[in-house]
Amino acid sequence: MIMQSIKSILICLFFFQLSIFSQEPIFKENFENSANTIVNTPSGFSHSVSNGTLKIVGNGGGGRWSSVSYGFNINGSSTINLSESPKVFIRAKATPSLELRIDLRDQSDYLTNQNPTSVRLSGDFVTYEFDFTGKLFDGAFGGPCKTGPCSVDASKIEFLSIYANPGTGNYNGTIEIDWISFGYKQAIEQQETTNFFIRYNQVGYLTGRDKTINITSTVNFLPLDYNIKNSSGVIVKTGTTPNPRFWGDAQEYASIINFSEIDTEGSYTVDVEGKIARFYIGSSVYEDLSIAALKYYYYNRASAAITAQHGGIWSRSSGLPDTQVRVHSSAASSLRPTGTIISAPKGWFDAGDYNKYIVNSGISTYTLLAAFEHYTSYYQSKELNIPESGNNLPDILDEIIWNLDWMLAMQDPNDGGVYHKLTGLNFAGRIMPNRYTATRYVVKKSTSAALNFAAVAAQASRVFANYESEKPGYSIALKDAAKGAYNWAKANPTVYFTNPSGVLTGEYGDGNVTDEFQWAASELFITTGEAQYKSDINLNAINNGVPSWQSVGSLALFSMNFHSSSISNDVDINTAKSKLLATANIIRTKVNNSPMAIGMSGSDYVWGSNGVAANQMLYLLRAYEISSDETYLKAAYKGMDYLLGRNGTGFSFVSGFGDKTPINPHHRISFADGISTPVPGMLVGGPQPGQQDKCSYSSNASAKSFSDTWCSYSTNEVTINWNAPLAYVINALQMYQNQGVALSVDKNKIVFDDEIQLYPNPVKNQLYFKVSNLDIQEVVIYDVTGKEVFQTNKILKQNKVDFTSYKRGIYFVKVKTQKGVTTKKILKK
Repeated sequence: MIMQSIKSILICLFFFQLSIFSQEPIFKENFENSANTIVNTPSGFSHSVSNGTLKIVGNGGGGRWSSVSYGFNINGSSTINLSESPKVFIRAKATPSLELRIDLRDQSDYLTNQNPTSVRLSGDFVTYEFDFTGKLFDGAFGGPCKTGPCSVDASKIEFLSIYANPGTGNYNGTIEIDWISFGYKQAIEQQETTNFFIRYNQVGYLTGRDKTINITSTVNFLPLDYNIKNSSGVIVKTGTTPNPRFWGDAQEYASIINFSEIDTEGSYTVDVEGKIARFYIGSSVYEDLSIAALKYYYYNRASAAITAQHGGIWSRSSGLPDTQVRVHSSAASSLRPTGTIISAPKGWFDAGDYNKYIVNSGISTYTLLAAFEHYTSYYQSKELNIPESGNNLPDILDEIIWNLDWMLAMQDPNDGGVYHKLTGLNFAGRIMPNRYTATRYVVKKSTSAALNFAAVAAQASRVFANYESEKPGYSIALKDAAKGAYNWAKANPTVYFTNPSGVLTGEYGDGNVTDEFQWAASELFITTGEAQYKSDINLNAINNGVPSWQSVGSLALFSMNFHSSSISNDVDINTAKSKLLATANIIRTKVNNSPMAIGMSGSDYVWGSNGVAANQMLYLLRAYEISSDETYLKAAYKGMDYLLGRNGTGFSFVSGFGDKTPINPHHRISFADGISTPVPGMLVGGPQPGQQDKCSYSSNASAKSFSDTWCSYSTNEVTINWNAPLAYVINALQMYQNQGVALSVDKNKIVFDDEIQLYPNPVKNQLYFKVSNLDIQEVVIYDVTGKEVFQTNKILKQNKVDFTSYKRGIYFVKVKTQKGVTTKKILKK
C-alpha cells in the first residue's frame, strides 16, 4: 500500500512536471469534427472521418506518386507557421503494413521532396515523428520549382502531402490516423503498461565501465519501479525509470537505467515491475567471446578438416580442396586459356555459402592484421586452440596465413592481375563441404580485386617482416605480389566486376574504386617508402565513412595515423587525423544523444547493419588511440552492448553468447552438420528493413526487422567481414579492461618520477630500480593481458628484476613503497 501511494504521488508529480515543461502543439487535429477536416484524395483512394479517426482507403489503383492532401482550417486561415519547430507527429496504423511518406507543401506549392522522410506503418497504433529540420527544400522534381533546390516556406505551410508506398503505389488497404500534431507532440497522457521489454548486455558488464539497461515499449509509458539485487538477494539499487524518449528506428519508446556505480563482480537480477532479467558483472566477461570471434575463422576454413581436438562437437570432414580449379572464360588469357586447371586451396568460406571472394577477403584480412599490428603484445599470448597453436607464430597470424595463402594463389603470375572470386556457377545446397561436387572456377580479374589484394599484401608484408625466421621469404613474396597487383590496377583502372553470363554467386561489384586506389597506395607507401606510391596518395580523395567492403578509404586513414611517426615527413598526418576524428565525433555524438545510448540510427540499418555497428566501435577505438580522449573508449564500450542484446530485437547477435542468440543462422555448415547449436562466435547480419529475402518478419521497423531463420539471408547470414571488426573490437576492449585491472592501484596512489625510476626501458635483460630515500616493499608485474607474471612481498635487496625469460611485449610494473603505490609501463624487446 505504501509503495502504491508513493507511485501515485510520483505519477501526479510527473503530470505536474509535464504540464509545466511540455510544449503545446502549434496545431493539433484529433479528427473530432469531420466538417473541419480538409482532405483531398486522388484516384484510387477514398477517405472518411468517424469516431475521432481519419480513415484513408486504397483500392489498389493509386499511382506511384499519388498523394493524399491534408489541409488547414485554423480560424479562417489556410496556412500554419511551423518555422519555430518544423515537425509533424502522427499516431497511425495500417492494414496491411505500408511505407508512409509525408511532405510539407507551402503556399507556393513548393514541396519538401529533396530529402524525404518515410516510416513503416504496422497494424498497431504507433506515434511517428517527421522532423523536417534542415529538410525544407524542393528538389525541382516537378511542380513550380524548376531549378532547385527551392526553399520551402515553413511559415506558410498549406498542406501535408501523404504518400502510400511512395514510388510503388497500388496500395490496397486501410490507413487509420488517430491524430496529427504540428510543431510539438500532442500532450497526450502517458499510460501504465506491462507491455515492455528489458534490453541488456547478455554477455556481461565490465567492472569500472559504464553500465546501462534499456526499457522499451511500443507505447509511451509512465516511470516504472525497478530494483537490482545481487546473487544473495540483497537490493543494491532501486529507483524508477526516467521518462522514456521516442526511438524512431524501432517505433518504440525507450528509457535508460544507469547502474554504473554497481561494480562488484557477480551475478545480478533487475526486476522491473515483476519482469526479471539476469546479468553479470566481471573484469573478464568478454574473454571467451574474444576467442570465439577469432575461432570462427578456423571453423570456416576451406580445404581442411576440423578436428575434434580443435573443433569439439563442430568437427567435420575436409571439403573443397580447390586444387583442381578451372579458369572461367571471363578470366581467360593466352597463357591461361579457358579451362586451364590451377590450384588455389585454403582460404575462408566467405559467408553462409562456400565461395571465396577477394574483395570481401580484403577488408576482413586487413582488419585482423590491423588488430595484430595495433595490439601486438596482446596477441602474442592469445591462444585459439587451432592446429598451429604452439608453433613460433601468434595464433592470429597462423589463421591469417590460411587466407593469405589462398589470396596469393588468386594472382595470375603472368601479369599480376587478381581473379575476383573462386566459386561454383551457382550457390550450393544446404550440404556439408565434403559433399560439394560442383566444378569450381576462378572468375574474371577486376580492378577492385587487384587493389584489395595489393593493400592487404603490402600490410601483411610489413607484419611478417618481423617473422622472417618463422616464415622465410614470406614478407618479400607478399610485397612483390602487392606491387604486381597495384601495377596491374594502374594499367587497368576501370575493370569493374559484374557477374558473367551463367555465374550466379555473389558479385561484390564496385563501380568506383577511388577509395581502393588510395588505400592500396597508402599501404604500399607505408611498407616500402617508395616515391611512386607517395605520389599517388591524395588525402582529399580519401573518404572517411565507417568502413565496409565497398568503402575502404578509412582503412587508409587508420594505417596512416598508426604509422604517423614513419611517414609524417611525407604525408599530411594532421589532415588524416582530423578526418578520422571527424567521423569518430559523429559516432560518439550519436551514442551520447540516442534514446538507447547506441551509435546506430537511420541509414545505419543496412544489409549487414551489425557490421556497421562493429566498425563504428573500431572507429572509436582508433580515435581513442590517436587522441587519448577517454570519451571515445567509453562510447566503444557502450556500443558493444548493442551487439550483445541492448537493441531493438532482444537478441545477442553472436551465436552461442547470451540468453537469446541466433540458433538458425544462414550458414550452411551450421545447418547441415546435424548439431542443434550453430558454430559459436558468429556475428549475424542484423536488422534492416529491406527484407529482400521475402521471409516473414515480426516488424518492419528498421531496428527490429530481424528474423532468426535460415530463410532470412538478408538479416541472419554470417560473413567474414562482419566477424572481423567484432574480433578486433571485443579483443581490444578486453585488452583495455585487462590493462585497467593491472593498472588499478590503491587510493593513495602517488607518482614517483623524482623518487623512483625503472630503467632501461625498453628492457632486454635486467630491469633496474633507482630509488631515492624509499624502501621497495612489493613489486608485482603484469603482462598486457592482465595476467600476473611476477610478485615479491619481500623488500628487494638488489633493486632489479630479471626480464630475460619474458616474451617480447608490454608489461606493467606495480611498485609499493612506504609512501604508496605507483605503476609504470615497460617494453620488453
